Amino acid sequence: DFDSKRKRKVAEIYQALNSDPIDVAALRRMAISEGGLLTDEIRCKVWPKLLSVNTDDLPPLPVNPVPLFLKELREDNKDYQQVLLDVRRSLRRFPPGMPDDQREGLQEELIDIILHVLKRNPQLHYYQGYHDIVVTFLLVVGDRLATALVEKLSTHHLRDFMDPTMDNTKHILNYLMPIIDRVNPEVHDFMQSAEVGTIFALSWLITWFGHVLSDFRHVVRLYDFFLACHPLMPIYFAAVIVLYREQEVLDCECDMASVHHLLSQIPQDLPYETLISRAGDLFVQFPPSELAREAAQQQAERTAASTFKDFELASVQQRPDTVLRQRFRERLRAEERTKSILTKPRTNRFVILGLTVALGAAALAVVKSALEWAPKFELQIFP
Repeated sequence: DFDSKRKRKVAEIYQALNSDPIDVAALRRMAISEGGLLTDEIRCKVWPKLLSVNTDDLPPLPVNPVPLFLKELREDNKDYQQVLLDVRRSLRRFPPGMPDDQREGLQEELIDIILHVLKRNPQLHYYQGYHDIVVTFLLVVGDRLATALVEKLSTHHLRDFMDPTMDNTKHILNYLMPIIDRVNPEVHDFMQSAEVGTIFALSWLITWFGHVLSDFRHVVRLYDFFLACHPLMPIYFAAVIVLYREQEVLDCECDMASVHHLLSQIPQDLPYETLISRAGDLFVQFPPSELAREAAQQQAERTAASTFKDFELASVQQRPDTVLRQRFRERLRAEERTKSILTKPRTNRFVILGLTVALGAAALAVVKSALEWAPKFELQIFP
């Protein structure tokens, strides 16, 4: 039952944390698999391992015990006024019912974390939405650890969003339509005809969905997933949201304003575990390297994604990826297709939708029935 699976997963997480050396690969699998890391207490221990942050050597807090340093940090930073405005508007990101003085204290810490990271990394440029990511870390792990984690994240996963221009952010958004096209050409063509573009997904991408999801539990579940994954995984997750809403999209008026309005209003009752599973399936089937040309990969050498390796399918016995690949082959044989179907012209791509849905369902079925909480894939976080 649910409780026994949860207890087993907790035990496996602590076993990985207590091994010598720490089994980071197992922690990644736990973060990706159903339920994620389960509690904030566990996240405090695992998130630093996923980001290779040494918790025994954290920098001192930026605000104490030198108030003058705090004053200078704010007065000397060109982004202070914008950060201040954004943080003041972030009331909805704090738990409802939190006392005003506690929230205001956290907002001050949020400002100082952001300015501290920017001061230490002058190559990074603040963007609106960055505070939505930082506040998630602050609420989960506290200010000191959040400062270290956010700094590492900002120089890796989020680096492209913190360039002086939006060129690399636009480049990442360019992966969205090719993913949708590979799975469902009808939805892709409809969106192209409506000329909706990809701007509706910008806030999803640059805040890791923190700005658009109202339930904090869903936000941290996605952060578990994204921290354990390739930096392009958020765009795959954005694609599966659009694909999940296929019928709504196709029933919409085929014009830019109507489709943009529909897609920019993200549903709050999404089946998150199913979509996470499916995003992982799509990454395995259509890795970034396969979509590079369509996504204008000529800028790839300047993006953070280029410094990460594509997922590697796990090879250990009977993990869900093994079952999924077997199921995938059986489906192809049943359709009298060859494995090359994934690279055939678009007239043959419609079969992919059914296969992908089956793969996502199979992943959940395997995890639930085997009680293994195992991964569908592993990845190399840093080369």
